[in-house]
Amino acid sequence: MSQRYLKADATGAPASTPIRDAGVLRVGTEGTYAPFSYHEPATGELTGYDVDVARAVGDKLGVPVEFVETPWDSIFAALEANRFDVVANEVTINPERQAKYDLSTPYSIGEGVIVTRADDDSITSLEDLSGKRTAQSITSNWAQVARDSGATVEGVEGFAQAITLLNQGRVDATVNDSIAVYAYLAETGDTSVKIAAETGERSEQGFAARKDSGFLPELNGALDELRADGTLTEISQRYLKADATGTAQAAQDQGPPPTRSAFDLVRDNLWPLAKAAITMTIPLTIISFAIGLVLALAVALARLSSNVVLTNVARLYISIIRGTPLLVQLFIVFYALPEFGVRIDPFPAAVIAFSLNVGGYAAEIIRSAILSIPKGQWEAAETIGLDYVGALRRIILPQAARVAVPPLSNTLISLVKDTSLASTILVTELLRQAQIIAAPTFEFFALYGTAAIYYWVICLVLSFGQSRLEHRLERYVVR
Repeated sequence: MSQRYLKADATGAPASTPIRDAGVLRVGTEGTYAPFSYHEPATGELTGYDVDVARAVGDKLGVPVEFVETPWDSIFAALEANRFDVVANEVTINPERQAKYDLSTPYSIGEGVIVTRADDDSITSLEDLSGKRTAQSITSNWAQVARDSGATVEGVEGFAQAITLLNQGRVDATVNDSIAVYAYLAETGDTSVKIAAETGERSEQGFAARKDSGFLPELNGALDELRADGTLTEISQRYLKADATGTAQAAQDQGPPPTRSAFDLVRDNLWPLAKAAITMTIPLTIISFAIGLVLALAVALARLSSNVVLTNVARLYISIIRGTPLLVQLFIVFYALPEFGVRIDPFPAAVIAFSLNVGGYAAEIIRSAILSIPKGQWEAAETIGLDYVGALRRIILPQAARVAVPPLSNTLISLVKDTSLASTILVTELLRQAQIIAAPTFEFFALYGTAAIYYWVICLVLSFGQSRLEHRLERYVVR
């Protein structure tokens, strides 16, 4: 580390400070919000305006920067759960956020604009949004601006999806920062949309940290230094074709960059998508289902037990699992448990949540399958000297398995598709990989369609395996 960081330095912060003491700056960002945070199509490297600003801050402070990619709508929950130290994702500074979080001095400044289709002249001011539909990130500052103007807000994950819905005619407008809009127009050369009006509101974006984190002196000092030496302006011009460190200016007309066809994009990303399926989606499915089956068998036997306590505990577990959304269960395991001192990494957290969910649903399938076996089979087992465990293992469960395989296979196939929800807790599975690839290119149909084909192929293989397994289990059926 540089000698100048052993005492008070040019940023104005003392040497003994939280970020330098930690030795690393953990930064939460979307990774799908071009041009601020996205993956370079050619290399797959995380890049963008906010990403480079965060790296520059880390350089000024003499610490490495680790990025944790998180969907926007869960990024503040992850921050509060201490999954990372700061958010660098065009966080708009407003009184509500200042009351709850530590917000740095702004590193980008723009103004609100309303974007419509080029042939739509019905919207020329905020007042004209009344009764219209807009596409916004639900937790963004611009969503509230649209609501206050009387618009019906359709929730999306980011600006790219908002523009897609606008082009498709599914919404009438989107409200966003002029910086993002200028960058989009410069990057794509899209003439099907236009800036129809300004909101009259200035927007300032900065880093967000947990309240009373102690990070602000270091962050603000580093940003001041980057602003003074022109680094922020240079980064802004590189990604936004404008100086976002002050009043946003219109993007320079440099013409749209060369673009690849949807076919080329899909062809070049067949392996990255397959790799995400092989290394994340399929292992997550197999591990969660295996653990869930063991749990389901235990819960099913508890439900059949004559012990009232065991039966009621099993009933309560099944009721909770079946009565709450899987997404909520994922959030509780990953975002809520850290508040009680239990911090679980993304993949194990997903396994726990999916296993518990499978256990709740499969328990009733297994219980019903066991109950479908005639009581005479139990009596026959007793006559040949088998105890309860022996009867289950050698007589009852082999026959019940034949009955349970079809519905359990449906549960497994549903689990394959449900793993897409793991993207909300930082697991880069198949759908998340498709989102990452699509974000800077806006080719959502091509990439999501390709991901859908991968899911379909996986489910076809599982269906084939189900048929083979059913055939093998036929020998256990009493004729």
